[in-house]
Amino acid sequence: MPPSKRKNADAATTEDNSKKLKVDTEKPTEETKPSADSEDSTKKWNLKIGSWNVNGVRAWLGKNGYDFMKRENLDIFCLQETKCSADKIPEECKVDGYFDYWNSAETEGYSGCGFYSKTKPLSVINGIGIVKHDTEGRVITAEYDTYYVVTSYVPNAGKKCVRLDYRSKEWDVDFLEYLKKLEEKKPVILCGDLNVAHKEIDLKNPKTNKKNAGFTIEERNGFTNMLENGFIDSYRHLYPDKEGAYTFWTYMMNARAKDVGWRLDYFVISEKLTSKLCDSLIYKNEMGSDHCPIGLLMNM
Repeated sequence: MPPSKRKNADAATTEDNSKKLKVDTEKPTEETKPSADSEDSTKKWNLKIGSWNVNGVRAWLGKNGYDFMKRENLDIFCLQETKCSADKIPEECKVDGYFDYWNSAETEGYSGCGFYSKTKPLSVINGIGIVKHDTEGRVITAEYDTYYVVTSYVPNAGKKCVRLDYRSKEWDVDFLEYLKKLEEKKPVILCGDLNVAHKEIDLKNPKTNKKNAGFTIEERNGFTNMLENGFIDSYRHLYPDKEGAYTFWTYMMNARAKDVGWRLDYFVISEKLTSKLCDSLIYKNEMGSDHCPIGLLMNM
C-alpha cells in the first residue's frame, strides 16, 4: 500500500509450518457472493481462492477475520502482511480441514504471508531463491497437479519513494523471472497485495498521486511488463471499465466511508488459464483490515 498509509517491512527470515484445520461447509449466502463489483459467471467453477492483506494477523483475528474464510468455504486462502513470525502464529489460526503455511519477516511485526489449502500441495516453497528478497518473507508458492498458486506481499516503494529503485529495478525484474520459470513447468495463479494501482481507473485520485508510492510510472510500468510477458489481470480482463473497484482505503480522513480507495490487490493468471477463468471478485463490504478481500473462481 502507499507509504503514507502504513510502513513496510524490511529484513526477515522465512519459515514454513504445516498444520491441519476445521471449517464450516456453509455455502455462501447471496449477501456474501460476489459483491456489486462482479457479475454472475456463465461458467461453472470448481476452484475458489481468496486473498486478503490483513494488516496484522493477530489484530485481524480479533475482528473475526476467519468468518470470511469459513463463510465463503474457500479452497485456498492467502494472507499478506501477517506481521507475525511463524513460530508465534496464534493457535486460533489453526482451522480444521486446512493445511497452513507461513513465511515471516526477521523483524517481528513486519511483512509476512500465510497460505491455507484444503488439499495438501505437492510442494510449498518460501521466497523466490534470492537472499536479498527472501529475507523479507514476502512470497509463498504452492504447487498442485496442474498449476502453481503464488501469494506475495510486494515491497512498497516507501515514504518519499525511497525504495522505488529497489522495487522497480530489482524486485519487479527478479520476481517476474521467478514467475516465468514456474510457467515453464505449469501455469501460475498469482495473488496478493501487489502494491500498485495499474491505471487511473484503479484509484480515486490519480492526478494527485502520480509521484506517490503505488502509482509511480515505474511501478505501473513494472505491472504492464508482467502483463506483456504472458499474464493477465483477471479483474480487468472481465471488467475493463468498472470504476470504484478498490481494495484498499487509508484509515485516515474517513477514506473508506467516502470510498476514496486504491486497487492494490490482484489475481494475475497465466494467459493459458484465460479459458478457465470464471470470475474475479472484490468484497468491498468485508471489514477487518484497511484492505478488503478478493476472490477468484476458476474451472480447473
